[in-house]
Amino acid sequence: MIKLAVLIGRGSRLPNLYQKLRNNPDIKFEVVISHKKEAPGIDFAKENGIEAFYFRLTDWYREKTGKGITELLAGEKHALRKSYMSSLADQLKERDAGLIFMTGWDLIMLNDFLMRFPGQVMNVHPSILPSFPGENGWVQALDYGVKVAGATVHFVLDEGMDTGPIILQKCVEIEENETADSLRQKLNIVEDELGSKAIELFAKDRLQIQGRRVVIK
Repeated sequence: MIKLAVLIGRGSRLPNLYQKLRNNPDIKFEVVISHKKEAPGIDFAKENGIEAFYFRLTDWYREKTGKGITELLAGEKHALRKSYMSSLADQLKERDAGLIFMTGWDLIMLNDFLMRFPGQVMNVHPSILPSFPGENGWVQALDYGVKVAGATVHFVLDEGMDTGPIILQKCVEIEENETADSLRQKLNIVEDELGSKAIELFAKDRLQIQGRRVVIK
């Protein structure tokens, strides 16, 4: 059995992910952590008996320095961010997290963090990578005028933005009257499907990273 840590933004996808995996004997939801100010996913996790808490970078800055983020110099921010990531890794190690799954988690993970969880960090992204990485990938796709969009689940191995080896992808057609909201709704369904499947494959030790490729055994 793997202990699953879910790193969320607001956690809108967490309920569906939980429903898809809750009865899987190979997976235990160990902890849910959000870096946002408010996250309904934290309440959902607690209501379902999962440890959950906020761990905000801006709070970390203020706790350590007494300053807001806009008051800090670039060098101070970098050092504090490394310290924040180290503390986050400590929290996950204490809980023996075997897989860290990021959904809506906006912070780029530093290499020092990733070295402590080699091949154990996944992210779900709302585009067909390597196209449209970064923020609001589905909006980028719509604005660009492509005919299909989609979602990707990938490993996170370094600090590159959405650059890790791809595990699963699935496309959806963009209709002529598509809006950002309607496309986002389509992709929510795809993300839930791909995310749960990727976690199940990992739990069964069926994923093997070979350079840029992920082989499903």
